[in-house]
Amino acid sequence: MYEQIASNKRKTWMLIILFIIIITVIGYVAGIITETGQSFLIFALVFSIIITLISYFSADRVALSVSGAKGPLAKSDNAYVYRLVENLSITAGLPMPKVYIIPSPALNAFATGRDPEHASIALTAGIIEKLANEELEAVIAHELSHIKNYDIRLMTLVVVLVGTVVLLSDYLFRWGFIFGGRRRDNQSGGVGLIIGLVLLILSPIIAQLIKLAVSRKREYLADASAALMTRYPEGLASALEKISQGQPMQKVSKATAHLYIANPLGSLKKGASRLFSTHPPIEERIKALRNM
Repeated sequence: MYEQIASNKRKTWMLIILFIIIITVIGYVAGIITETGQSFLIFALVFSIIITLISYFSADRVALSVSGAKGPLAKSDNAYVYRLVENLSITAGLPMPKVYIIPSPALNAFATGRDPEHASIALTAGIIEKLANEELEAVIAHELSHIKNYDIRLMTLVVVLVGTVVLLSDYLFRWGFIFGGRRRDNQSGGVGLIIGLVLLILSPIIAQLIKLAVSRKREYLADASAALMTRYPEGLASALEKISQGQPMQKVSKATAHLYIANPLGSLKKGASRLFSTHPPIEERIKALRNM
């Protein structure tokens, strides 16, 4: 379990470094083509950070509202669920998060919040009803692991990087398209247009793929952390099996799909899931848990 946790942390930061390299290359090319040096790169970074910070402080409320979650839950509302969360929070050394219930028969859950002191966990009515005690405990441990590992904060950083890549590549293309033909050196302007077009098409796609890869690595990390917390990997493996056989959620947004323990939109076909899914294939997660 410790090896799994260390491996996923290393891979996550390797992807972050790749992000920064892409942004640096785009900024360097943009400075040459637009003859503005690095001023636009700095502007793009500042702008993306400001927009993301606004989202960062309100993202939890948006996610809970979009999912239709009801709460926060009091102990008198559902003592069973409340005590599970409370006991696991003590085990993990975390403050007790707010608990919300999503009125849906689907089997799913997610955690949100900018840090452990401002965290919430949402569980569907279906997952509370259909999972055994040790399975539901494992799911809650998975969500608490996301909070403890600061995955929400990490994904906010990734959103900043993705936004910066999109902003830079879009600006580079527009500059080449609008001003390329007016430059004295028409050949240079044409080259700028071609480079800008290539970066416009490829950079956002690569950035989104890296974002999804980071999300998938954090799911593996949360699985391993949950197994370490409960000392019972089979509990989460069994829960994931039941979740995979359940129905997709009806009320969900693609923007918040990466928060859930399993893709709430349903799994993609096997060939595409590795690249374009917010979650790793459940069968691979189950295999990793049972090899611990």
